[in-house]
Parts: sequence; structure tokens; C-alpha cells
Amino acid sequence: MPDNLAMLEQNDPAVFAALKGEEQRQRSGIELIPSENYTFPEVLATLGSVFTNKYSEGYPGRRYYGGQEFTDEVETLARERAKAVFRCEHANVQPLSGSAMNQAVYLGLLKPGDTIMAMDLSHGGHLTHGAPVSHMGKLFNFVRYVTDPRDGSIDYDQVRRDALANKPKLVLCGYTSYPRDIDYAAFKAIADEVGALTMTDASHFGGLVAGGAMNNPFDFGFDVVTTTTHKSLRGPRGGMVLCSKALASKVDKSVFPGLQGGPHMNAVAAIAVTLLKAQSEEFKGYAKQVLLNAKTLAKSLMDQQATLITGGTDNHMMVVETTSSFGLDGRQAEEVLDKVNITTNKQIIPDDPNPPLRPSGIRIGTPAATARGMAESDMQQLGEWIVTCLQNSEDEGLLHDTRESVKSFCGRFPVPGI
Repeated sequence: MPDNLAMLEQNDPAVFAALKGEEQRQRSGIELIPSENYTFPEVLATLGSVFTNKYSEGYPGRRYYGGQEFTDEVETLARERAKAVFRCEHANVQPLSGSAMNQAVYLGLLKPGDTIMAMDLSHGGHLTHGAPVSHMGKLFNFVRYVTDPRDGSIDYDQVRRDALANKPKLVLCGYTSYPRDIDYAAFKAIADEVGALTMTDASHFGGLVAGGAMNNPFDFGFDVVTTTTHKSLRGPRGGMVLCSKALASKVDKSVFPGLQGGPHMNAVAAIAVTLLKAQSEEFKGYAKQVLLNAKTLAKSLMDQQATLITGGTDNHMMVVETTSSFGLDGRQAEEVLDKVNITTNKQIIPDDPNPPLRPSGIRIGTPAATARGMAESDMQQLGEWIVTCLQNSEDEGLLHDTRESVKSFCGRFPVPGI
């Protein structure tokens, strides 16, 4: 096998330097953005493989190009492994991203103008769940439900009243910044009463479902589950649509040729690798540890008087309301923590009075830290560093010393694949 990195260094030293810089950044810092993770070394190898060279429009056995013996093999492996891991009847592993997979569901199962019920963006939903600025928000009629910011509870009686009044064709649950679990049975009952399809966007917690640490929507009779393949699943960047046999043909036609052309076969092969990993006892242990770490970190923050949206977490993430806790908006808090090699992201909170680029909170998650082997005692230390730095955001000496402590701490935990 050629030394591809050596060739890159020789022929494009600028990109090579950026790559090595990113490697060092990942080694010496703590990744706490809940949507980011460290993928498996085998996935990195597959992504940089010759599958990158192959066009494979269509599906196994029905391609529009020749030379598909091995692409058919890896896509079939990925589909069958997805069905086994998520206990579903059909899997499409071709969507290029999370947004594309959700769009494929809407466009394949509904008609423009149909009503979809989904979580409001500021309360934890995703852009593709009908935010007015998104194309899907303009194409479909979204009815948005909200949460109680104090504890994250959803008023299912109100959701039912809204469903009866608006007659959605699809009831969607799932989130991008909601720290609580979902009552799938309640959503299913509401959808059944109005004759709607049920869908879960499990992009954030798909790996935790795969690892048995969180509930599987299919166990409650859901029609569709979408999930990205990175985040908590630790695979390549991509998406999957999982569904019942009854919807399989519509979903497949919506992905191709409806929404996109040739799949990225290097990513499809890497998804197959990821899903084999997800069946291991090691991965199940990882999924459970992600939740233990999240609860420990949340408690550490709250014990130090930090305000958490919903008052804690049931999953892998938490949202810290920084304005009242530390007198900083989310952008300022993110920048302070960047200085000490702790990476978070600014985050809007329910009904946030501030604009999205200067919101009132930060979002924190434990999948990446857990992938490096960090455990509960390490989460306690992280919580102390986060609060101390945000309380003393202008103390450059303290921030410098903390940065050095974080770098030393990170040396104990190798980054997978680097």
C-alpha cells in the first residue's frame, strides 16, 4: 500500500500541515460537543480506500454502472447489519447526511403542504424538523410542540389537542439539543389517533439505541427511524433511513433517484464496518458509559450552581444556561473554554431572547470523551474546570494554567485512530 500521507506531505505541505495540526488539537484537547466523536481506526482506513473511486448509482443488483461486485457486497452488508442492530425490516444506507435522510423521508412519504408535527427548534429540535429558515419548513406545514424548560417535560395532552386540531400526516420526535428521553408510547398513541405516520430522528442517540443504552423506537411500533452514522454511533459522516417493509420502496425511490445520485461508497463501506462494531459487547459497554458520564458531569455542574436546561439529563448531552450562571452569553462561554482546550458549542435555549450567534447557553456532551476512555471521576474534574474557568473568564493566568492541566490530562487518554 502506498504511503499516501508521505505523498500528501510532499505534494501539498499546506494541507498536510493543517491535517497534522488538527491531529494535535484533538490529542491535546477535550471534545465535548455532543454531535462530535472519534471514529474507529477501521473506519478511517475504509474512508480513505479505493471505494472512493467507484460510482454506484442504484441499489445492489440494480446499478446503472458496471463493475459493482464489491460495492454490492459492502452495501448489502451495511443494510443487513443495520437491520440486525436496530431490529427493523428495511434499511437505506445511502443518504449523504442527516439533513438528506430527513428530507428523503418527507419527500418520499408525504406531499408538499402536508402537515408534520415536530419539536420547536429552540426547545431542542433540528433545522430539518421544520425551522422556518429551512427549505423543508417552507415546503411542508410544520406544527411545533414545545417543552417545559424547567424539567424538559412535554405536555402530551397539549400535543394531542394540537394533533387533533391540525391532523398531521407525520408525527416526528427526536432532537439536537434536548437533554431528556422520549415517551415513544405517548407519541405513537397520538399519531394512531389521527392516522399519522411515526418517525424518530435518532441522529444524536442512534449509537445509544444500537448499544442498548436507550429505548428503540421500533419496539414501540414506529414506522421510520433516521440516524446519522457518526455522533454516538462513531462511524463515518452519513445517514440511514430505517423503516418498515411497507415503506421500503417509497423510501428507496426518494433517496435515489429522488434526492441524490451516486452514493459515497467509501462511506457506505465504513457504515458496514461501524455496524459490525456496534454489535460488540465493547460497544454496548461504551454506550452505557456515555450515559453514566453525562449524568456525572451534569451533577458536577449543578453541584457548583451552574444552571442546566431541564435540570439535568437523561441522555448524552446537557445544555448550560450561561447568562445567569456566569454572566456570559454562549459565544463568550464557548470562547473561554476554547482557550483551555475544552471544546463546546454555543447553543440557543428554549425561547431564547438572544440571537443564534450569541445565544444564552452552551451544549455539552460525553460521547467523544467516553471514546477516549474517560470515566465518572474524569467527568467530575471536567465539571470543576468548566465552572472555574467560566467564573474567572478574564483571569488569563488561571486560564493558562488550566490549559496546561488539560493538556497533561489528555495525555492519559489516546485518541482512537491517531
